[in-house]
Amino acid sequence: MNTAAAILVALVALAVVLGAVAYVQRRKSQRLRAHYGAEYLVAVDELGDRRKAEAALKQREKRVETFHIRPLSLEEADRFAARWRKVQAEFVDDPRSAIGDADAVLGEVMRVRGYPVSDFEQRADDLSVEHPKLVTHYRIAHEVAVRHARGEADTEDLRQAMIHYRDLFADLVEPPVDSARQDEPRTFREEPEDERAARVRDEEYERDTVHRADRRRRRDRSGDGRTPHV
Repeated sequence: MNTAAAILVALVALAVVLGAVAYVQRRKSQRLRAHYGAEYLVAVDELGDRRKAEAALKQREKRVETFHIRPLSLEEADRFAARWRKVQAEFVDDPRSAIGDADAVLGEVMRVRGYPVSDFEQRADDLSVEHPKLVTHYRIAHEVAVRHARGEADTEDLRQAMIHYRDLFADLVEPPVDSARQDEPRTFREEPEDERAARVRDEEYERDTVHRADRRRRRDRSGDGRTPHV
């Protein structure tokens, strides 16, 4: 084989290797984007670079792999469901106190399931690995709770926050399908008719609010490096 032919073969082999690497990277990117959805876009927007965002998301996954996440037992699920019903009933008479209680109950559920106690941003990042779609609800609801602590949230904001908290609560507390009681008359996800109707209106509100929440989150981080807590 002459020199020119050897160079051609080497170039073809290099092109094949580079093509394979690009293909694998593209598939990884597609997987991350499909899994994380809005969280993927938020990470790209926040870090300003797709590769940095994907590296950050992979780092989240590695961190969560070290946790011992478990489903709640039926007894634990019943106990938390009772607490949640109390929070919902409290919301009718005292929505402002109920929001703080809802945030606390969610934090306790996460702790019992095996998520470490940490600041909100770390909790949300950890939660996004297994609950990427619903973590948006958590971010929006917590952002309302923070604004409420500042005296900036009205009753409608608080109602929206409760709906977002409830969706995440349902996903975290719902027992696995194979262990759920067959005679359970109502799942945690069921809701009164008026709330079901309100959900339709809330979908558009959520799309607008998630962007506002992300902007506030980035602004808070750029200010003093910390996110306010409730």
